[in-house]
Amino acid sequence: MTDRTVDLDKHRGMAAQKATDLRRALAEVEANVRELREREADLENRMMTVPATSWPEAAVKARHLLNLYAASLPAEDTRHRALVAALLDDFVRLSGDD
Repeated sequence: MTDRTVDLDKHRGMAAQKATDLRRALAEVEANVRELREREADLENRMMTVPATSWPEAAVKARHLLNLYAASLPAEDTRHRALVAALLDDFVRLSGDD
């Protein structure tokens, strides 16, 4: 037995190395997606349980909901996409955010 580690990637062929890299990248992406979904669920739970105390706070919740709605729209539904975009622009204009 030795204390020296062996880098197995150096002993693989190019195709096997690429396949390994793809598997590792996919595993990382899947972990990031899981983490994002968990964070989004936590945010939405907080939004549901804590009432807004001002119009700007209510607008933050509305923005999130509108973004979820817009993401579910089919690409050909340009009318509703434009309506959502116009409303989000209104939020920015009325809140003074640039």
